[in-house]
Amino acid sequence: VEIKKLEANKIIDSLASIATQQVKSAGKFVLPGLCMIKTRQKPATKAGKREVFGKVMMVKAKPARTIVKAFPVAALKKSV
Repeated sequence: VEIKKLEANKIIDSLASIATQQVKSAGKFVLPGLCMIKTRQKPATKAGKREVFGKVMMVKAKPARTIVKAFPVAALKKSV
């Protein structure tokens, strides 16, 4: 059974909107057998000097932010 490209795009778009809504509210969304999408709080960083690859660089202060990460499900890791 083959689905048309337009229908597949609609399915993917609706899945993306549901995932976005769930990640915003619960902080976690799981596509069974595929991946888990989580949010994580990254703390604020202070401005100052940091050593990067042996050179001292000036870095700007950055505010705290929420980052989104995707992790493969254990079943997918085992199958590969």
